[in-house]
Amino acid sequence: MIGKKKDNYYAILMAGGVGSRFWPSSKASSPKQFIDILGVGETLFQTTFKRLSRLIPIENIYVLTNEKYVEVIKEQVPKIKDEQIVPEPDMRNTAPSILLGAMKIFKKDSSAITLVAPSDHWIKDEDEFLETIQLAFEKAAEGNRLLTLGIEPDSPNTGYGYIKYNKAEKSTIKKVEKFTEKPNLSRAKKFIEAGNYAWNAGIFIWSAGFIIENFKEHLPDMYALFKKGEEVWNTRQEKEFLEKNYGKASNISIDYGIMEKADSVYVMPVDFSWNDLGTWTSVQSELPSDENGNTLVNTRLHSKNASGNIISSNKKIVALMDISDYIIVEDKEVLMIVPKSKEQEIKKLREEVMEKFGEELG
Repeated sequence: MIGKKKDNYYAILMAGGVGSRFWPSSKASSPKQFIDILGVGETLFQTTFKRLSRLIPIENIYVLTNEKYVEVIKEQVPKIKDEQIVPEPDMRNTAPSILLGAMKIFKKDSSAITLVAPSDHWIKDEDEFLETIQLAFEKAAEGNRLLTLGIEPDSPNTGYGYIKYNKAEKSTIKKVEKFTEKPNLSRAKKFIEAGNYAWNAGIFIWSAGFIIENFKEHLPDMYALFKKGEEVWNTRQEKEFLEKNYGKASNISIDYGIMEKADSVYVMPVDFSWNDLGTWTSVQSELPSDENGNTLVNTRLHSKNASGNIISSNKKIVALMDISDYIIVEDKEVLMIVPKSKEQEIKKLREEVMEKFGEELG
């Protein structure tokens, strides 16, 4: 059962990505977290913010994002205050973003326990998720631990990183033995057979103070750079400091920079329904299909001998004949038709189209 909100519960929502594998619906001007990619009536960002606000005080949810998305965040969540939106002046990986968020939160509340989560994941079992986060908050508060959620795998998926842990441990949280980046299929099958691997969901829980200590130890240059801004965090001078210094930070992920180096890293294996919605086919697993296995997103379809397709068309009527297992996506400017088997090439296709027709296409 979800308990009461606590004043020292905080969240850092990561909302700066472009979601290029969802092109053309997702583009630099309107990335997937800010659109209704599933056709459910609200964006992934709105869903995530609403979910977290059931456990974490709204004023304690910080959003790390790109400068150009500040206004859309305000439009989608009017309750959010300006000081909760942290625009990054330069595109960087997750480590600088997380350190910035941690330092701002720590200055406000040195007892803060913080959740770090992407803003574009789809989680059906919200109660179970929030109960898990609540337990993780409690575990992080008990001692100096860096916690990550590990999704119990149901297939040898090669699109996720994997976390190896000691399954014999009786504790709810288990010491991480090894992180592995996205494996090939053969290796992923071995992980599943071993039974002590979980998918890396990129969701972390720790005290703000302890993660800052780990940056000081494992990424000392980045820590020293941000330490110079200690006096300006949460003030009007913060923006000027970031414009001058943020781009100097190493472009490194939290996984490489901290999690793979630190000693006190634990995983909490969970099995609730979770999807990082990284590709169009991942959407297909979350939405109902018609009698021919066609998945529709904001689409009305008439089909004849057409099956297994994913169609997103801005509410247009789509007529298909003799076409199966394709991704068909249309927005105002672009119509994309790609075999599902070639889905991993959408990112490259987007780059080629942008080069040929201009950056305005996103």
